[in-house]
Amino acid sequence: MRRGGRTGLLVTAGVACAAALAALTVPAAQARPLGHGAGHEAVPGAGHRALHWAEKSSGTPQVRFRGLAAVDRDTAWLAGTGGTVLRTTNGGAAWRDVSPPGAADLEFRDVEAFDARRAVVLAIGEGEASRVYRTDDGGASWTESFRNTDPKAFYDCLAFFDRRHGLAMSDPVDGRFRILSTSDGGRSWRLLPTAGMPAALDGEAGFAASGQCLVTAGPKDVWLATGGGARARVLHSGDRGVTWTATDTPVLAGDPARGVFALAFRDRAHGIAAGGDYRPGQASPRSVAVTADGGRTWRSADTPPPAYRSGVAWLPHSRTAALAVGPTGTDLTTDGGRTWHTIDTGSYDTVDCAPGLGCWAAGEKGRVARLER
Repeated sequence: MRRGGRTGLLVTAGVACAAALAALTVPAAQARPLGHGAGHEAVPGAGHRALHWAEKSSGTPQVRFRGLAAVDRDTAWLAGTGGTVLRTTNGGAAWRDVSPPGAADLEFRDVEAFDARRAVVLAIGEGEASRVYRTDDGGASWTESFRNTDPKAFYDCLAFFDRRHGLAMSDPVDGRFRILSTSDGGRSWRLLPTAGMPAALDGEAGFAASGQCLVTAGPKDVWLATGGGARARVLHSGDRGVTWTATDTPVLAGDPARGVFALAFRDRAHGIAAGGDYRPGQASPRSVAVTADGGRTWRSADTPPPAYRSGVAWLPHSRTAALAVGPTGTDLTTDGGRTWHTIDTGSYDTVDCAPGLGCWAAGEKGRVARLER
């Protein structure tokens, strides 16, 4: 489950990690690089003296993980290619393959977990390739709760407001984004009316890159990220997806490979949009934008990440620190998204954080890591 808006709720955990987060404010000249472990190239003077990615072997080098759900520092879920779902309950020391039976031909791109036993995963694709599964026993068994029957629909992301209420979004069908709703934790889904959805731009769609094109904060607010059109937009709903407003962002747009790929909100007001141009070697100026009014207006980062970023997450119990990840590295902000510094050059597609500094990242070649201090 995305945790925007839930930071600060666990006061005890917040006190426990306050010292580590305070170290984020040290000057760069005193800092040590975040880069750590095989496959990482440290960036001198750009990191944080205490925090670093510690790689955890998933044992699945053939899988690319774009779906990630951080429950806490011990428990996380991964969803990826080949119908693969993994779960750890011991901090990544071991991963259990809990993939749904018969799903080897599916592409899982999002997973939303409520705890170590209950999770919902989304498979993407045209027509019946888009499906939703739910488990209540840690992946020992799964129930298929939705299978798309409209050949024009292509579902990209899931997001939950709480353990019962959630949404799934599809690329536009007949000129409007399509939204599914659940009120029983993903056990059943219904299609919401499209009357309250603004018309899509020509070529506009969502990106199933990190499970973060649809995110929530609080009991009713949800945001949807778009790309592929003339402008990169963020759509917002304050009534659980019934009515929406669309706002342009300054994130790079104007091409099918460009737009907003990921969103993160730490509360109903403060959010970060990350993206750019996902093609290797292509420049991605204006890769990050920030909002302080719930997405009504967006401002480009003064110093954005130097390249496309597909995932973004606020650090727990911090009002100003966040991480953005992509194929060429990880970037850190300590001022609410205005300035970013590359602190690791390992390839990750998605990042997610839970209270207590339970931050995880995942990506290609089975790569998964946990943030350590």
